[in-house]
Amino acid sequence: MKFALFQGCKIPYFVPQYETASRVVLRECGVDLVDVEFNCCGYPVHHLDFNAFVLSSARNLALAEKEGLNILTPCKCCFGSLKKVAHLLKERDFLREEVNAALREEGLKYEGAIEVNHLLSVLFHDVGVDVLREKVTKPFEGLKIATHYGCHALRPGNVTQFDDPVAPTKFDQLVEVTGAESVDWPMKLQCCGNPLWGKNDDLSKDLTEKKLVDGKQAGAHYLCVACTYCQIQFDSVQKQILSEKGNGLTLPSILYPQLLGLSMGIEGEKLGIPANQVNLEGIVNYLSSASGSQREDSAQGSPKDLV
Repeated sequence: MKFALFQGCKIPYFVPQYETASRVVLRECGVDLVDVEFNCCGYPVHHLDFNAFVLSSARNLALAEKEGLNILTPCKCCFGSLKKVAHLLKERDFLREEVNAALREEGLKYEGAIEVNHLLSVLFHDVGVDVLREKVTKPFEGLKIATHYGCHALRPGNVTQFDDPVAPTKFDQLVEVTGAESVDWPMKLQCCGNPLWGKNDDLSKDLTEKKLVDGKQAGAHYLCVACTYCQIQFDSVQKQILSEKGNGLTLPSILYPQLLGLSMGIEGEKLGIPANQVNLEGIVNYLSSASGSQREDSAQGSPKDLV
């Protein structure tokens, strides 16, 4: 299996461990990644200049098509943007003609011959849950995880076609491949708060804090995400919340390829675990704990309020 890797703009600077872990895990799963010189997916200008947004995403689609490769992206915002533009170009002939007229100056053309896939989709559908389960050598038995789906992979459902937008299960199944339990929590599908960061930081942190409290009250030891922006919010912003309010409640966020990689027996350093800002030492130690009760103690401890 071979895909063109679309990192997006945020991963290399803010969460390079996401790329590191994804590459290591995908390699172990027999997935080859090809580096293409993509540009921004257009997400930051989506509400500022629609034409610039479409052209930006369309150029990436055309570059992948030129290579004859489907796209794999770990970023759900990039996934949502690329999927939306691919959908628009398929539905609107006039828009595709306008875009291709602009792309022609670079010798590019988009005809809709490639697909856009999220990392989780590739692991779930192309690699397969059964294959992943066979690769798990150190299951997280007794560990409870709150899976956070993120907004851009699920909505609009007819465009992204990632999972049931109201009652998704694929991410939960992928988490449970590692031996962990995916807990049900009321705020599971609500926004992480990142779209408000830099515009209304107090409200952004409030949304994040509510989700952390909700996940912890549901019994989760850790939060698991597979989105660049969500990881920034639940890792970097959570660290800021903790510094402002103390360490009364911590619900560390682990990227899915890090969780999967650890369960496959891959060393934490190779998965970029030390780069996470909210300490993940507990989950690394969890695998070496002697018993279930000791494991649960090493995972986190009892829930407390941030507020």
